[in-house]
Amino acid sequence: MLYAIQSGIVDSDHQNTLGVDFVAKSMKNPPVYGVTSVDHALQLAVILQVEGSLTVSEAAGRIGVARSSAHRLLSTLVYRDFAVQNEDRSYGVGPVLEIADKAQSNVSAIRAAALGPLRTLVDTLDETANLSIRTGRTVRFIASVECAQALRVGNREGMVFPAHQVTGGMVMLAALTDAELAALYAPSSTDSEERPDLTTLRGDLRAVRSSGVAFNLERSERGVVAVGRGVVDSGGDTVAAVSVSMPSVRYSAGRVKEIVSALTVTAEKISAEMGEGDR
Repeated sequence: MLYAIQSGIVDSDHQNTLGVDFVAKSMKNPPVYGVTSVDHALQLAVILQVEGSLTVSEAAGRIGVARSSAHRLLSTLVYRDFAVQNEDRSYGVGPVLEIADKAQSNVSAIRAAALGPLRTLVDTLDETANLSIRTGRTVRFIASVECAQALRVGNREGMVFPAHQVTGGMVMLAALTDAELAALYAPSSTDSEERPDLTTLRGDLRAVRSSGVAFNLERSERGVVAVGRGVVDSGGDTVAAVSVSMPSVRYSAGRVKEIVSALTVTAEKISAEMGEGDR
């Protein structure tokens, strides 16, 4: 049986990522021998950093472990200053990861507004759905809902990619002006290896602005195709992106209309939910 773990598609009999020998260094693939407890701790650290405080029960539910396991993980994060325990016994971000409360609140609100629509999107397309936000030149996945198919793209929550390599990033970069894009990728602010060719990128972004959607045909991960659309707030600003990811063997041009239609409905529902939350 084949199934997906994190960002790669894995053969469950051999636990080897398919096509791993041919994957470019810039592509993300899970380690062949990953340490589950480490992965869980890192997931919790990311949640605390971008969303804010959570209880032991909430932590257990988010990463799918028992309360006792969640408590041990959080206690370890506290010991290493990645988390702190609040007076109400919930856990918050520690000094190592502390970021602005406003950013946490915004991310948490966007994620809460998206979860319901994301589940509906998965029910509609039977493919994994994701929500991402952009921070500078990178994109972070803040929510992921897996489909039930045996061969599927796995949960990406907490993962970070270069914005120009993934659909969500392309959608959000397309909302920038040419001047903003040039400043973002100015030679003084990026390493040459991380900086995309701006002429090519501008052309790609024009296509995204024209269609309203972005496509990733195995650009960031071998064997994975994704389609994304922007999510706007009440002011019309693109604050996030919703996308669906699928094994390339299930993607075809004939599915594009259905996928784009479902993404459009989902993005509008998320925007509406965010608007309700602002009232």
